[in-house]
Amino acid sequence: MFFHKHPYPPFINNNTEKLIVGTLPPPRFSTGALIKKDVDFCYGSYYNSLWLYLDKIHDLELVFENTNEAIEQRKNFLLKHKIGICDIVDSCERKKIDASDLGMQNIQLRDLVGYLKQYKNIHTLLFTGGNSKNGPEYFFRKHLKEYNLKLELISNEIPRVHQFELNCHTEHVKVSFNNEILHSTQNDTRIIKTVSLTSPSGSANRAIGSMKLYQKLKSENPNYTTFDFRVMQYREWF
Repeated sequence: MFFHKHPYPPFINNNTEKLIVGTLPPPRFSTGALIKKDVDFCYGSYYNSLWLYLDKIHDLELVFENTNEAIEQRKNFLLKHKIGICDIVDSCERKKIDASDLGMQNIQLRDLVGYLKQYKNIHTLLFTGGNSKNGPEYFFRKHLKEYNLKLELISNEIPRVHQFELNCHTEHVKVSFNNEILHSTQNDTRIIKTVSLTSPSGSANRAIGSMKLYQKLKSENPNYTTFDFRVMQYREWF
């Protein structure tokens, strides 16, 4: 059994407003067996196209290679646009060493709600996949149950949009004139929106091909591709 540990800590700071949420990078990112065109950073797999879409949308001129330059380009983009990354799976076990979400067993999730409480400017979660089994939205729904929370549907059009209300308790400590320590608790309630984007993995191309909107756009322009479709979808949220 292969123990698959997430190789990267969450990329978040106090300015973060949106979080990209996936599951796990391919096992080679945990074992250090990267290929030449991988980038040693979140979504750095040569076979995952998220950074290709962002490069197209923002004209970033990213390099796709296993170098520090490539890593810094991606970090700078995220910081500039107040975007963070916090995949929801911390670790799992696999019988077969591959990147399949369905192949994950004995899954340990990150405390994503805990991060939302800690970083109070986050208002949107961008799932890189929908509610299919072992996808990021699927796991997040399970995670919310631990806090007695659930998603409320806002839009059923793809990408589906949900929201939930998050209550945070902030404790204030003051010292009075007679050195008495005074405690007060303030409730901070905010709405968190979630967006279930079509997965940037090539395995989602078949699902895109069955979407009526894609079929309509394809019939209008035979050169229209699943890449173009994702760029159109991602542009609204990035």
